[in-house]
Amino acid sequence: MESVGGPLEGLKVVDSATIFAGPVLATLLGDFGADVIKVEHPDGDSLRTMGWEKDGVSFWWTFANRNKRGVTIRLSDPRGARILKELVADADVYIENFRPGTLESWGLGWDVLSAINPRLVMVRTTGFGQEGPYSHRPGFGTLAEAMSGFAAINGQPDGPPTLPPFALADGVASMIGAYATMVALFNRDRTGKGQMIDLAIYEPIFWLLGPQALVYDQLGVVQGRTGNRAPFTSPRNVYMAKDGRWLALSASAQSIADRTMTIIGRPDLAQKSWFKDHSGRLENQDEVDEAIGSFIAARTTEEVLTAFEEGEAAIAPIYDIADIMKDPQFIERQTIICVEHPTLGPLVMPNVIPILSDTPGSIRSCGPDLGEHNLEILVDQLGYSRQELIELENEGIVSNTGMSSGE
Repeated sequence: MESVGGPLEGLKVVDSATIFAGPVLATLLGDFGADVIKVEHPDGDSLRTMGWEKDGVSFWWTFANRNKRGVTIRLSDPRGARILKELVADADVYIENFRPGTLESWGLGWDVLSAINPRLVMVRTTGFGQEGPYSHRPGFGTLAEAMSGFAAINGQPDGPPTLPPFALADGVASMIGAYATMVALFNRDRTGKGQMIDLAIYEPIFWLLGPQALVYDQLGVVQGRTGNRAPFTSPRNVYMAKDGRWLALSASAQSIADRTMTIIGRPDLAQKSWFKDHSGRLENQDEVDEAIGSFIAARTTEEVLTAFEEGEAAIAPIYDIADIMKDPQFIERQTIICVEHPTLGPLVMPNVIPILSDTPGSIRSCGPDLGEHNLEILVDQLGYSRQELIELENEGIVSNTGMSSGE
């Protein structure tokens, strides 16, 4: 693979995970220059047919597997397993998300792969981890969002538990997984020894929910659903402006809470003894919300935003994607960037985050076509002959080589 630049240039990552958490973990590494080889079943990852698409191109696939080269291998066949062993022999990272025991049944467990490559960092992404009574269960982000406690506290007080309409648990797991991978690589570079990372999707989102376990253990409190309010600070809510737009407000810091009362013309509330800390404001949040809501309801969105900006308090309009695409903050920082797709032409997608001053990441390619780099990787890098590749394709071990037995 030609030089791409970036702080992770020279890092080889093999990604045989499916759907979202594992693949996005690999994408985060690829965004900063790692050479990521996407290994798919010859029939293709099911993410290729999930959600919105145009001209046969899945937008989830295009986004979640950018900056990767793609090969097809049937890992359950001993000949496919041999190819994977050859790929990881000099790899830095291997990412997978098969149910525990599956790779072992194919002769591709951690003991085998680490013996081949002692410097390998292997990330095993599953719903419930490699151990425990639920480890054998199939797991998706939805189950993690349910069992972590997230859904129980999300939604209106009189409504049902609410799941997020996007891959929240998977996304959080992928970010934590990328962090863990870099920690393991740092340790590997000091000690010369790789290790296995056991990434259960439910655990990162549970951790993200904060001190609920402490609160329950010490106070016996089970956090419930509070809608757009928060159970630990006030004011914090959404309010509708005169022109029908919703705005979100937070005043977690005392100084911001005081400024908010000045902005809305209610400095008298800030002078009350109960306003001086979070617990007091929580006990009186109906009164606080009514005052803020009345001020906002009588003004347009622009008038409210101007007042809060001048008064140095925190408020923001609630955006949909149409709002985001024309917002000057997103545009100035290039939070969304235009890239070239080989089929669709120019399209936009979220840019690489975060911004590094000296070694920024980049989007070099969109999600690869099925088997797009079979020849480049299997023939040019691993040394398989074209005849061997034709035989493997005829026997269903690989697919989409672009060759036929007549070549």
